[in-house]
Amino acid sequence: MQLAVEARGADAVAVERLRRTAEALEREVARVIVGQQMVIRGVTIALLAGGHVLLEGLPGLGKTLLVRTIAGALQLHYSRIQFTPDLMPADILGTNVLLDSGQGRAFQFQAGPIFANLVLADEINRATPKTQSALLEAMQEQAVTVGTVGHALPTPFFVLATQNPIEMEGTYPLPEAELDRFFFKLHVGFPSRVELAQIVDRTTGPRPAAPTAVADGERVRELQALAREIPVASHVADYAVRLVLATHPELPEAAETARRNVRFGASPRAAQTIIMAGKLHAVLAGRVNVAFEDVRRVALPALRHRLILNYEADAKGVTADRVIAELVAAVPERA
Repeated sequence: MQLAVEARGADAVAVERLRRTAEALEREVARVIVGQQMVIRGVTIALLAGGHVLLEGLPGLGKTLLVRTIAGALQLHYSRIQFTPDLMPADILGTNVLLDSGQGRAFQFQAGPIFANLVLADEINRATPKTQSALLEAMQEQAVTVGTVGHALPTPFFVLATQNPIEMEGTYPLPEAELDRFFFKLHVGFPSRVELAQIVDRTTGPRPAAPTAVADGERVRELQALAREIPVASHVADYAVRLVLATHPELPEAAETARRNVRFGASPRAAQTIIMAGKLHAVLAGRVNVAFEDVRRVALPALRHRLILNYEADAKGVTADRVIAELVAAVPERA
C-alpha cells in the first residue's frame, strides 16, 4: 500500500510538470494569437495526447500563425502543405528519384513535406480524395509507404489541417475514414470588436519577438507517455462509453435525439479520444482525477466530426453540435 502511495506521489510531481509545460505553451501562443482560448486549449490537449486536429474557420483568423508559434515554442520541425486540386500523393509523401552516384545509377528516396514533426495541411478539402487518402496511413501509423518500402515519420508527429466552411466550389468533402483520424475538430470563430482591434494593433506594429522555447521533441514525447498513465475511474470511463453508444440510433442505448437525427454514430476512436482528452483537461484544471465534467467538456470537439446526420436532420438545419448537446443532457452520469 505504501508503494502505491509513493507511486502516486511521484506521478503527482510529473503531472504537475505536464500542467506547467502546457500552461507555458498556451501563454506563448496567447502572446501572438488574440483570443481563441478554446481553440488554443483544444490544440494543446490534442498535441499532448498525440492526436491530430481539424480546424474549421474563415481565412485570415491566424490558423497558420498558430501552428508556427506552437512549432517554435516546442522546437519542432514545421512543414506547411498547401492543398490544391492538382496536388498529388507524391507531392506530400515524397518519391524515389534515380540518381547517378558515380558507381552506377540507383533509386534514392526523397522525403516529402510530410516528414516533419508539425505539419500544417492548409485547406485540406481542396485536394482530391486520392491525395487526401495519402494522409490516412501517416496520421494513423506515423509511417508512409512509397512503392513497397515503408518509411517511419519523425516523432512526435502532429497534423493540423484547416478547411474553409463557406467555399464549396472546387472542394472535396473529407471521407469519413479520414475525419475519424482527427482527434478534435475545432471551430475558429470570428473575433469580437475588442479582439479585432488587438489583432490590428499587433499585426501593424513592431513584429513580436519569437516565441520562447518551453520544451522540445523529447520532452513532448515524455509528456505524451505520461498523459497515458493518468488513471480514470471506471464509472467515468463508463460514462464516456455510454455517450458514444448513445450516438448509434440502431443500438438499445441510443438517445432519442440520435434516433431522430443520426444516420451513423461515432466510432470507437471517439471513446478513446474522450478518455485521453478528459485526462488532459483534468490536468490543465489542476486535478489528477478525471471527473464527469471533463468528459462533458471534451465531448463536443471529439464527436462533432464523427456523427453522420440523416437527411431529415439536414433538411431541418439540425447541426451535429446541437445533437451532441442533447446527447450530453440525455445520458445520465451513472447507469
